[in-house]
Amino acid sequence: MGSKPPQHNSTQDSGSSPIGSTTNRELKSPPVYGRGAPLRSPWPPIGNGSFPIEAVVDALVGAKVPPPPSQPKMGFFTDTSLCIGCKACEVACKQWNQLPAKDPVWTGSSYDNTTHLSAIAWRHVQFIEAIEPHKPALPLLDDPITQAKRNSTIPQIPPGTALPFFNSERWLMRSDVCKHCAHAPCQEACPTGALIRTEFDTVYVQQDICNGCGYCVVTCPFGVIARDDAGTHTARKCTLCYDRMKDGMKPACAQACPTNSIQYGEVEQLKAHARERLGLLHERGLTEARLYGVDDNILDGGLNSSFLLLDEPEAYNLPRNPPRPMKNVVPASLWSILAAVVLGIFGMLFFRDK
Repeated sequence: MGSKPPQHNSTQDSGSSPIGSTTNRELKSPPVYGRGAPLRSPWPPIGNGSFPIEAVVDALVGAKVPPPPSQPKMGFFTDTSLCIGCKACEVACKQWNQLPAKDPVWTGSSYDNTTHLSAIAWRHVQFIEAIEPHKPALPLLDDPITQAKRNSTIPQIPPGTALPFFNSERWLMRSDVCKHCAHAPCQEACPTGALIRTEFDTVYVQQDICNGCGYCVVTCPFGVIARDDAGTHTARKCTLCYDRMKDGMKPACAQACPTNSIQYGEVEQLKAHARERLGLLHERGLTEARLYGVDDNILDGGLNSSFLLLDEPEAYNLPRNPPRPMKNVVPASLWSILAAVVLGIFGMLFFRDK
């Protein structure tokens, strides 16, 4: 009493005919012979119809994928006048990127136990103690605080974080990170193409292409990128949380910063905000405040991660005019060619006299 299975008739719907049916064969255009015939490969097509050499290349390196659409330039702006040294950015960076920790050691450098950026530390909070030796005020019975204020030793608004808040000694705190330079020396020196620019104009290291040569390490003027000798043996650095950016999320460090010292957004908007913030601090008496990486003077294009500093760049271990090694390639090549020509001429003259 069961119902019979439905029977399919290929003549009812020619549009759903299986491959190789008469209908599909009739839809193919007839072959063209003679001069008007298109160029054809002598080998039969493989896979998706491409020539064998293309199929081999696709099998080895993968099929070509169109690049993602261009996005606005994204970066960081770090306002050191708001940094409190909490290291929330360091912890968030390690947690999100699953970076291993190192054994804590006594560095003797204030409260800084990270010491510098490395392959497993992509954020580093600096603690710079600006303490200058000074003689006690005379006479000794006078109030030293009143004397210091009268001599303008103590500014009305102490820059940085004062130690304690009523004297001239201070901490300078800064959360350091990769600068994602507009013209990155590390990318220019990479021989394998492992360092690329993303659609957000950030510098990214492709771990599966990096061969660990270390050329990028020695060319970075900021000491940011490093080779993970204890782990992957490849170069590693801040990715500006590329995986989070693709999903429209803030980088982990900027998300965790409690004082908004680390600000993330479009580079041009951040630079405009940096100039406004600098003007506000100058109005409040912090005339020593300055911007670093906002203009295009550094590395012939500026930095996508800029800073507001409360002292000279050298106080934060930042080079005032970082070198760009790529500039030396053409002059050095010309001098090498000239030297080779001169030696060749002298060699020809020497052997001709023989």
